[in-house]
Amino acid sequence: MVTTKTRVTDQPLILPLSTVGIKNVNIVGGKSASLGELIQNLTSKGINVPGGFSTTSWAYSQFISEIEIRIREILSGLDVNNVVLLKRKAEQVRNLILRTPFSAELQEAITESYLEMCTLYGDNTDVAVRSSATAEDLPDASFAGQQDTFLNINGVQDVINAVHKCFASLFTDRAISYRTIKGFDHFNIQIAVVIQKMVRSDLSCSGVGFSLDTETGFKDAVLLTGAYGLGENVVQGSVNPDEYVVFKPKLKEGYESIIKKTCGSKLLRMVYNKPGSKEKVKNIAVPKHEQVQFVLSDEEVLKLSRWVCAIEDHYGCPMDIEWAKDGLTNQLFIVQARPETVKSQSEASKLISYKLLAKGPILAEGTAVGERIGKGTVWILNDHSDWGSFKPGNILVATQTFPDLEPLMKLASAIVTDQGGRTCHSAIISREIGIPAVVGCGNATTVIKNGSEVTVSCSEGETGYVYSGSLEFEIEETLLDSIPETRTKILMNVGNPTEALKLSLIPNDGVGLARSEFIIANQIKIHPLALLNYDLVTDPLTRFQIEELTVGYEQKTLYFIDKLALGIGMIGAAFYPNPVIVRMSDLKSNEYANLIGGKQFEPLEENPMIGWRGARRYYDPKYKDAFALECLAMKRVRDEMGLTNIIPMIPFCRTPVEGEKVIEEMAKNGLVQGRNSLQIYVMCELPSNVWMADEFLTVFDGFSIGSNDLTQLVLGLDRDSELVSDLFDERNPAVKRAITTVIQACKAKGKKVGICGQAPSDYPEFAEFLVGLGIDSISLNPDTVLKTRISIASKESAL
Repeated sequence: MVTTKTRVTDQPLILPLSTVGIKNVNIVGGKSASLGELIQNLTSKGINVPGGFSTTSWAYSQFISEIEIRIREILSGLDVNNVVLLKRKAEQVRNLILRTPFSAELQEAITESYLEMCTLYGDNTDVAVRSSATAEDLPDASFAGQQDTFLNINGVQDVINAVHKCFASLFTDRAISYRTIKGFDHFNIQIAVVIQKMVRSDLSCSGVGFSLDTETGFKDAVLLTGAYGLGENVVQGSVNPDEYVVFKPKLKEGYESIIKKTCGSKLLRMVYNKPGSKEKVKNIAVPKHEQVQFVLSDEEVLKLSRWVCAIEDHYGCPMDIEWAKDGLTNQLFIVQARPETVKSQSEASKLISYKLLAKGPILAEGTAVGERIGKGTVWILNDHSDWGSFKPGNILVATQTFPDLEPLMKLASAIVTDQGGRTCHSAIISREIGIPAVVGCGNATTVIKNGSEVTVSCSEGETGYVYSGSLEFEIEETLLDSIPETRTKILMNVGNPTEALKLSLIPNDGVGLARSEFIIANQIKIHPLALLNYDLVTDPLTRFQIEELTVGYEQKTLYFIDKLALGIGMIGAAFYPNPVIVRMSDLKSNEYANLIGGKQFEPLEENPMIGWRGARRYYDPKYKDAFALECLAMKRVRDEMGLTNIIPMIPFCRTPVEGEKVIEEMAKNGLVQGRNSLQIYVMCELPSNVWMADEFLTVFDGFSIGSNDLTQLVLGLDRDSELVSDLFDERNPAVKRAITTVIQACKAKGKKVGICGQAPSDYPEFAEFLVGLGIDSISLNPDTVLKTRISIASKESAL
């Protein structure tokens, strides 16, 4: 491999990557040291890392010493908040560096090392030339993206020129600004340059990975993003990439624990340019049929995730990696690894939540980065923008951001982009500086008016919104150390899987109600019978919609199983190992009819609320094949993902015999009660559930009281009718007497009993009533969990 090259002083100008490691950061910089660390310690474990060599800090020091005095003169009097002055002075420094030639020794050392690579990989080996600052990629200061990278470089002179440009990039606008803000002296930072064999991902795909969730800091997840071609498009946010989330604990146990897959638009592919072209790479359009395909197979997602976990275990801290797949060999490679420096450093003893107090018209929406809210005057970046007109507190709106924009980004109150995903440049920088960003909007620069007042909200889940107007919001801080423990288990009602990781950070004992119908209505969107009987679907628009959503699935029913399993799996993983009670679908016929294809397969009922819903559907010959899809999704979550904390729950079960029929149908589809610790709960929401509690408890493993429907049916009220809404009250003595009867029956049988209705969230005294009866668990809306836990702790201490 490449040999060490020295100059007269015997200090090496070049070192092979295979000879360096983290202990050599001060010599070869963070990037080179990390690659060497991987090569020396993890390639033996099957992780592929491209080889190469690195210039050293001594090579840079020798070079820069000749012009240091002149650079200090140029930078004197600099104010990094004056972006126009910063831009001018930075350009002067870079021009000076590029006009200053390398020494003969350094040129010779680079030449010999590159030619040695050519003997290994072939003449004019394609290499990536990447800057590697000596303070880069450290746990307390990420210099990632501050300096330049050059791809598809080949030939001795082009390699030398690229190294020269990397030296100059230590003085880009963003690098000077970053060092000044972080308190680093410009001449205490040296730069090395890694020259690494290119992975031909231009012929395949590449992306980024993190060993935690970048939005919430949830540490049991691997987040991967990927797109076609070279990885710069993903890093810079030029494309909306695919996104995958894998649950680490079950991955390490050998389960196929992918809990999220989102197919990005991936409109562009960065590829090699023609030989002799001035630009070494270019972007080309991705054909439509490739845009709708995932760039990685499930097996590749799991393999990369195992690599990410191994790298994290070796470093002992959350990691940020870049990966690439070679289109010639179909091999995966890790091409960069560094400590993650934002979420892993955030304060864990405090829960900070933002809440909008009003909403306005939605101007744009995209992927939410962070969980904050910001507002201000819109400043749209275009080719003619005067950067000097940007004012602190402006909302920066751009097609995408790039490193040179960082001085402006640091002054913004929020960032909005047309392109990019959760691991793009905009997302990384906004997290680091602590402002909200909504990326991948598609049309923000055209639908948002320059100079208008807007509010950018990332507090409402995975989707971020740009609202018209300056809206009021509040910020709440809760010290988690002050939250008391309770005997009564405090669970949470969770509908949206995209909010699960965030909600899991609230002190809790699990999930008392996860609504599968939310996943069906909002993520699947298609009626299961329309998928099972696609050939019978008569409406042309419906057929088109089904075809659009199920692209990439050999069987349309697999779309339903996959989407439902991923949604349930996300919630199950977020709260693992605590129990997650998932209610099987409980849409009414009028609600099912609103799904794509639903009208053709649903009856018209006078009163759907007490009609063909819940358990009655599951064993009905007209619907049981659709219920089978739910069972198969649940089986995948428990058996293939390993999330045995998932407990299915049957809604609206009118008789014990009906319960037995449902359990029989579940067993036919692989969900056998008792096998693999499978428990099956039933909702207590009908008078028959109350008066025949003993009989129901011989069929099911536990009760969850649905106080909404139970109140409706005990009092004979339609809770959807405004005419009688004033009579709807869970605190009515008849309702409380029914609940008392059920809890006592469960206690006598030694079966679990909880409540998942609205009442404990709305009425603290109702929660205290339940505690007094000795209920096992109370499931609450997320925004009431903390205050109700405090109230219940007080009640328990008084008992």
